[in-house]
Amino acid sequence: MDYSIWGYFVSLLLFIFFVEQLKYLKKKRFVPGPSLVLPFIGNAIPLVRNPTKFWDLQADLAKSSELGFSANYIIGKFIVFIRSTELSHKIFSNVRPDAFHLIGHPFGKKLFGEHNLIYMMGQDHKDLRRRIAPNFTPKALSIYTALQQKIILQHLKKWVQMCSDNHSSISLRLLCRDMNLETSQTVFVGPYLEEESRKRFNVDYNLFNVGLMKLPIDLPGSAFQNARLAVSRLVETLSVCAEKSKKELNSGGEPKCLIDFWMQDTLREISDASASGSPPPPHSSNIEIGGHLFDFLFAAQDASTSSLLWAVTLLDSHPEVLKKVREEVSKLWDVEKDELITAEELREMKYTEAVAREVVRFRAPATLVPHIAGEDFPLTESYVIPKGTIVFPSVFESSFQGFPEAERFHPDRFLEDRREDRIYKRNFLAFGAGAHQCVGQRYALNHLILFIAMFTTLIDFSRDRSDGCDDITYVPTICPKDDCRVFLSQRCARYPSL
Repeated sequence: MDYSIWGYFVSLLLFIFFVEQLKYLKKKRFVPGPSLVLPFIGNAIPLVRNPTKFWDLQADLAKSSELGFSANYIIGKFIVFIRSTELSHKIFSNVRPDAFHLIGHPFGKKLFGEHNLIYMMGQDHKDLRRRIAPNFTPKALSIYTALQQKIILQHLKKWVQMCSDNHSSISLRLLCRDMNLETSQTVFVGPYLEEESRKRFNVDYNLFNVGLMKLPIDLPGSAFQNARLAVSRLVETLSVCAEKSKKELNSGGEPKCLIDFWMQDTLREISDASASGSPPPPHSSNIEIGGHLFDFLFAAQDASTSSLLWAVTLLDSHPEVLKKVREEVSKLWDVEKDELITAEELREMKYTEAVAREVVRFRAPATLVPHIAGEDFPLTESYVIPKGTIVFPSVFESSFQGFPEAERFHPDRFLEDRREDRIYKRNFLAFGAGAHQCVGQRYALNHLILFIAMFTTLIDFSRDRSDGCDDITYVPTICPKDDCRVFLSQRCARYPSL
């Protein structure tokens, strides 16, 4: 009897496996991709073990035909990887209920929650972006610039001291992440995040980061559940900051950080609604604002860390570029005057900005922008993406299409005489495209330019090189395989007093 039950069980498993394979092959059709996949988990194990190798293979498969895309299967989900720039634009321009839904992460809704800026579309999404716009005016950006420089300087000094104390190289990845987290906290919610809250915030954000790279096993004690619960606490903390900002501005305070610029118009809309007897405007409750602030934090944090690490790596391996940056910055910023880099001086750093843009092109931090097909969608004349498919437009692959000598790190391409940022604009997708294009890209670029200017001016540095140290690894954005190990020493006679 036991053997009979076991035989039925094995037969059932084989039948399920067979049906699953048929469904996969029916969706895949003639698209390049594996012919057989493991039942239930598909190729999730190779993805988790070595994301770089997995996505490189998908890119190679996409290159193997004229289609420009490839297929695979992960945790019960059929996926399509898109290498073609034009097909990626087709995805970005068709974010709507009956086409594609931006999801940010294959299991993002479980982590971020349903009511998230990432998942919004249509008029609701437009209204929220309109409310966010005051966060990135020239006046607001100039205030952020001052805050950014002070924090960057504090951390650079600490890094140099670490190298001096240890008489060895240091790994920059976690140090950059901590610097960016402090910068985001200070720029976004400024004085409203108390010291104890900051400490807990840092712990929770680390839990969230770890969970991003794990399978969506939502069981007690699992990394994924720890991440999901951490997000809830982070949003709650940020909602308290929104409440404090409202009180500060209502008492006559001036904007000091991003949440203040945001709340100015929000408070006016709340007041107008109250006066007319209408309900409060959408997206104006503290908890909603806290959720959207977390979206900003997520967008700014890891992508920025990736770009800073690649800036250091690429400047070290391109001394002629480093020399030009130092020459330009020295003409505009006198360290001995103990003054901040002004917004005007920042705008005049044309070559340094070109370097920043080339870093973002050459090593697009968020390499993939996952969407899910809400309905069957005709991607090409011969292929329809089935409903429920997770689609991965690769902005990384697009960055190496169109541009002359695309495999070469060459900042001059973004200078005024070449204007490749305009000529090949469709291939420069690091900040996305369409309705969900990054609203804070100017802020992100300013942060990268400021870091490059200050790091190269104040510090002498060299990479602690090892085999494969500059290879790409996913954490979850991309960074150098060795986490960017460097030797640092003070370059300037004395640090500026900012």
